[in-house]
Amino acid sequence: MAKIWSKRFDNTLNPFIEKFNASIGFDRKLILEDLDCSIAHAKMLGKTKVLSSSETLQIINGLETIKSEYLEGKFFPSPPSEDIHYCIEEKLISLIGEIGKKLHTGRSRNDQVGTDLRLWLRKEIDNLVILLTDLQKSLLHLAKANIYTLIPGYTHMQRAQPLSLAHHLLAYLEMFQRDHERFKEVRSRVNTSPLGSAALAGTKIKIDRNFTAAELGFEKIYKNSIDAVSDRDFCIEFVSASALAMSHLSKISEEIILWVTDEFSFAKLTDRCATGSSLMPQKKNPDVPELIRGKTGRVYGHLQALLTMVKGVPLAYNKDFQEDKEPIFDTAETLSSCIKAMTILINEGIEFNIENLSRSVENDFSNATDLADYLVNKKVPFRTAYNVVGEIVKYCLEREILFKDLKINEIKKFHPKFNEDVFLDLDPLNVVKSRTSEGGTAFIQVKKEINNWEKKLLL
Repeated sequence: MAKIWSKRFDNTLNPFIEKFNASIGFDRKLILEDLDCSIAHAKMLGKTKVLSSSETLQIINGLETIKSEYLEGKFFPSPPSEDIHYCIEEKLISLIGEIGKKLHTGRSRNDQVGTDLRLWLRKEIDNLVILLTDLQKSLLHLAKANIYTLIPGYTHMQRAQPLSLAHHLLAYLEMFQRDHERFKEVRSRVNTSPLGSAALAGTKIKIDRNFTAAELGFEKIYKNSIDAVSDRDFCIEFVSASALAMSHLSKISEEIILWVTDEFSFAKLTDRCATGSSLMPQKKNPDVPELIRGKTGRVYGHLQALLTMVKGVPLAYNKDFQEDKEPIFDTAETLSSCIKAMTILINEGIEFNIENLSRSVENDFSNATDLADYLVNKKVPFRTAYNVVGEIVKYCLEREILFKDLKINEIKKFHPKFNEDVFLDLDPLNVVKSRTSEGGTAFIQVKKEINNWEKKLLL
C-alpha cells in the first residue's frame, strides 16, 4: 500500500531511508494502546456528529476485529508499514473500505503517539508499583525473622557500630517506598491527555477532548496544543524515577555480593539463585545481584539519552521524539525484571550466617561510642570522653586486645569514673538495645517499625 502521505511527492523514498525512518520495529509494542486510542477517538467523532452512527459503528467494529486478530496471533504489525498508527489504519481500510479513511479526522500522529505512549506508560507504572510492594513485603518478612540478628554497620566501608539486621533491611523498605511514591507522582503527570491537539495547533473539526480523555481514563487534558504534542517531560521523569530505583537495587546488590564473599561470610547463596564456574568447580557466583548492578548503567544511559533528545529541540513536534520509545520500553522492562529477580533472591536465594554475624560484632571496636557515652552519663563532657576512649583504643591496638579483654583496673587508669558495669554497656546486644532514639536500631524501635510496615503493606 502506498504511503498515506505519498501524493505530495513525485518520487519514492530511498529504500534505506524508508527503513531508517520507520519505527514499526519497536512502536508495535503500542498496538493495544493505539487501538484503544482510536476506538475512543471514533466514539467521540460519532458523539459530535462528525461521523454518522453507521460510520462510527463500522470503524469501531473494524478496530475491535483488529484487536481480536492481534490477540489471537493472526495479525502481526510489520514492515512495510511505517509505524503502528499507519499499520492499523491500513488494516482498517482493508477491512471496511473507504469509511476507514475517516478515522484520522481531527487528529495527527503527533497527538496520537503521545496518547499511546501515556496509556502504555501508565499501565507499566501501575505494574512497577505492584512489583515494588512485593519486594518490600519480601524484605519485611526477612527483617521480621532477624530482629535480634546483629550485623556490623559501616561508614566509609569501615566498621562503625553494630546494628540489628532487621534495621539494616528496613532501610531498603524506606528507599523503595520513596520509589513507590515517585512513580505515583510521575503517573499523575502521565495521566494527562494530548489527544485532539492534532499536529500542534488544534483542529477546526468539531471534537470533544474531554470525552476522549474520560473514555481513556485520563484525569485531565493538556491546555496548550503546542505543549501537548512536544512534551516529553513525563518520559524523562519516568526514567529518572527508574534510575533512582535501579540505584537502590544496585546498592543492595553490592551489599549481597560482599556478604557472600569468603572475606565477609555474612551470608551464603542458595542453589536457587546462583551459578557455577565453567572452570573452577568450587565457585558459586552471585550472578543475580551482579546483573542487577550491571543493568543499572543502561537505565542511567537511557536517562542521559532522553535528556539529550529534548535539549534545544524547538517547538513543536520533531522526529527526534521517535527516539523516546526504545529508552522507555527498555527501562520499564529492565526495572521490572530486576525487581522480580531481587524479590526472588530475597525470598529464596540468600541465607544469613547467624553465627558468623554474631562473631563479627564481638571482635572490633564498634562499641567505642558506647564507651564514650558511658562517661557522658557520668557527667563527663563528650569531647573529653571521646579523647579518653581514643587513648583506650590505641592502648588496646598496641596490645592486640579488645575492650572486653581489659581489666577494670586497666580501664580505670584512663578515667576514674569507669566501674565494673561498663562491660555490660559494651556487650553488642546491649549496644544495639540502647539505641532507642526514634528511628534507631534498638530492638524496641525495630519492632515498632516492623509493625508500622505491616500495616502499611496490609500484611
